Amino acid sequence: MTILIENLTFDSIIGILESERITPQKVIIDCIINYQYTQNTFINYAEVSDHIQNSIQKNEFFLIEEALQSLGATLKKEFSSISTLSLTLRKPDILDNCTVGVQENFIF
Repeated sequence: MTILIENLTFDSIIGILESERITPQKVIIDCIINYQYTQNTFINYAEVSDHIQNSIQKNEFFLIEEALQSLGATLKKEFSSISTLSLTLRKPDILDNCTVGVQENFIF
């Protein structure tokens, strides 16, 4: 089974620039989770979305790479049936002429 969470958007302190450490900025996260679904084993996508947002906002990461590595570890710990995970974190407003981001793929 595959869960898709697309365009999860919220504001957070994230980044290494002085302005990024003071003013929350918009981040957009996409998440693809593969897991073995059975009738009694499912992953609640609302809980995953909440976990992602709370983790990013609470930790105020300096690097988006660190944010994704931390999310990968905590999502697997919280939702042990995840077999593969793809996370993309984008910062649409940091540069005037593009959206930048990082993607990480995990195989457990």
